[in-house]
Amino acid sequence: MHSNLVIACVLVGVTVIVHASGLAVLLRVFMRSPTPMPKRFWPIVWLLIRLTLALILIHLSEIAVWAFFYLWTECLPDAESAFYFSGVTYTTIGYGDLVLPRPWRLLGPVEGLTGILMCGLSTGLFVALLGRVIGGKVGDDPD
Repeated sequence: MHSNLVIACVLVGVTVIVHASGLAVLLRVFMRSPTPMPKRFWPIVWLLIRLTLALILIHLSEIAVWAFFYLWTECLPDAESAFYFSGVTYTTIGYGDLVLPRPWRLLGPVEGLTGILMCGLSTGLFVALLGRVIGGKVGDDPD
């Protein structure tokens, strides 16, 4: 039990490192760009599409960390099952059609909680980026 708790903490740590690294890159690209933020509808939409795709890639990388662990420890029978279980657990969908073996069950809720927190950080980046697009001033004409 104690070793599984340590493993859960390590997996959470790796997930946070992946997320923080990805957000640092995105912040550098989107927030510190010398070009002005777009003010028209379609350029803003394109910016949000790019940000969304980048965040999805970050989250998929984090899901992969957990999935590779499940595969490596033979908690789940194959790669498809490991990635599926990790994805539905990380996103807290939790269908329940696959479960971890009894000694590893603690990892499921820890991965779900970690996924919630990482999605919250991604939401924070969206808010920060939109705040920069709007310019932080309510009532100003966007054009």
